[in-house]
Amino acid sequence: MGGTATADSIWKDMEKRGVEFVFAQFVDMSARPSAKLVPVGSREAFDGLLEDGAGFAGFAAGEIGQVPSDPDIAAIPDLATYTPVPWEGNLARFACDITVEGEEWPYCPRTILRRMIARAKDKGFEFKMGLELEYFLVRQRDDGSIEIADPYDTLEKPCYDMAGLTRRYDFLTTVSRYCNGLGWGNYANDHEDANGQFEQNMTYDDALVSCDRAIFFRYMVHTLAEQDGMIATFMPKPFSNLTGNGCHFHMSLWDGETNLFLDESDPRGLGLSDTAYGFIGGLKTHARATSALTAPTVNSYKRLKVGTTASGATWSPVWISYGYNNRTQMLRIPGPGRIEDRTIDGSCNPYLAAAAVLAAGLDGIENGLDAGEPNSENLYSIPYDTLKARGLETLPSNLLEATTELAQDEALRAGLGAVRDEDYVDYFIRVKLDEWNRYHEQVTPWEIREYLTRF
Repeated sequence: MGGTATADSIWKDMEKRGVEFVFAQFVDMSARPSAKLVPVGSREAFDGLLEDGAGFAGFAAGEIGQVPSDPDIAAIPDLATYTPVPWEGNLARFACDITVEGEEWPYCPRTILRRMIARAKDKGFEFKMGLELEYFLVRQRDDGSIEIADPYDTLEKPCYDMAGLTRRYDFLTTVSRYCNGLGWGNYANDHEDANGQFEQNMTYDDALVSCDRAIFFRYMVHTLAEQDGMIATFMPKPFSNLTGNGCHFHMSLWDGETNLFLDESDPRGLGLSDTAYGFIGGLKTHARATSALTAPTVNSYKRLKVGTTASGATWSPVWISYGYNNRTQMLRIPGPGRIEDRTIDGSCNPYLAAAAVLAAGLDGIENGLDAGEPNSENLYSIPYDTLKARGLETLPSNLLEATTELAQDEALRAGLGAVRDEDYVDYFIRVKLDEWNRYHEQVTPWEIREYLTRF
């Protein structure tokens, strides 16, 4: 219902729809949605939820900065996020901010983004974003491996395949109708570059709104896929030989109705303002550190690689560059007045990723960080050594390297804020190093094949 929603207007809508239950929902560091199912059969019960929130043992709810001895967390609904659940007529959802004993909880990813947005607002900027969420529809075999759910989706280059869209027509149109019924402005539904891969695009909005929608969209797609006997995955690289799942961010800064990134007289011909070029300078300067938050899993770096896939290209550039409507660049300028970051993937926590790129971009504006000249070349066709000799850098090659870069980045430390007796960055890195170590301890089938009889 948007930012003008009130408790009275929401209650009237809930009564009209016959809503009896609501999800009080929040996310942890990995963006896993947690919720309590709260009955709201009376106005008194609804008002109680809005005032007191839903209580949780925070330590049990994922990585959200709690230990077993901590007081309960309370998930306080944000009225603006009221979302009737399209496939359950008596159910609605609220995205929540976490509090502990009445105070904002600084480990809450949504709170981290809200605070970063407030910082931008103090400087005269409103951050708007559109997210492109790619996913695969798969089935799991008895042995635990996965296969594309559509056995006929076998083209070598299936991108935009009409037949592939037709075979998933019921699923895609159901998701589209639900999104448009919620007012999200779904304007395109694509078969993407890999077999079994799809993307459904929504109109951009304020960054917090877009991130709230992204969380619900992923939940919705997962749920509807399960109801159809499939698994939907936004995992960055579920198949070694196919293109991975991105979560491209399209970004701009505004002042009311004015797009501050737009300048039709831009001498570089990109339609960008000096403010936009400063933002690009920040994104490039901090790219190696922000990747820990925008590509936050071990699997992320199997998507971010130099080279091609069986279907033609990675579509996930690793060179820190920008330029024109060119998908081989980290930062593409698809049209005047906006910037697309193509390196962000489907495993990201959108709140944390958005806070990181906003912190990086604002640092670029405030400190006049140089964007350099745009690049119009096909970076996939130029040898690695040539690009290195030109001074181009790549993103980190793995999660361990990314966390090392993040640890040294003061702008991101300030942007993500302090928690207890450390910065959130330190907590994030500690969790991610544990993930890296658990991965690194595994002996993989590839290693057995490669080394078993060699030594």
